[in-house]
Amino acid sequence: MARYRDSVCRFCRRETTKLFLKGDRCFSDKCSVERRNYPPGQHGQSRAKHTDYGVQLREKQKVRRIYGLLEKQFRNYAHLAEQRRGVTGENLLLLLESRLDNIVYRMGFASSRSEARQLVNHGHFLVNGRKVDIASFLTKPGMVVEVKEKSKKLKSVEDSMSAVGRRPVPSWFEVDAENFKGTIKGVPTREELPPTIREKLIVEFYSK
Repeated sequence: MARYRDSVCRFCRRETTKLFLKGDRCFSDKCSVERRNYPPGQHGQSRAKHTDYGVQLREKQKVRRIYGLLEKQFRNYAHLAEQRRGVTGENLLLLLESRLDNIVYRMGFASSRSEARQLVNHGHFLVNGRKVDIASFLTKPGMVVEVKEKSKKLKSVEDSMSAVGRRPVPSWFEVDAENFKGTIKGVPTREELPPTIREKLIVEFYSK
């Protein structure tokens, strides 16, 4: 699998908005977007005019980077969303939100999605009592996600749980912080998902 080894803060600067890829750093004054709110590179501060295609591309890249997916993975989700009933854009967001690594992050067991993906891949979580080490595993309402007993003392998990107040747990989850366990109560409505995401542009991008 392709790996990006450079600073992920460049992604936030390229999209000129916080993508929350660095955990607690994104909430501090060390955030790169707070310091330099313009794209990286020698032409970063120039005023660029974007075509309709360019606007759609930037939105697709922004969402892809938020959830930490490769292009092929993201495109597959877009095609799967199109095959489902309902609004394609909302279907796409629900698919992305139902990934296990995102659930772990949303519940507060990890400070970022990349950290959540690593913890899941290393087998630190149980879903309905069974170990699941696939970050792309699609969860459903009613499922219970919990940290394995031996993994509850991991420093990264403890630190993340202590900082949950900075990023409140969404209403479609019920989290038992003392037992490191969370239950998926339902699926979010569009109003409960990030308003900064313009999923219609992504659908238009892949419909060409």
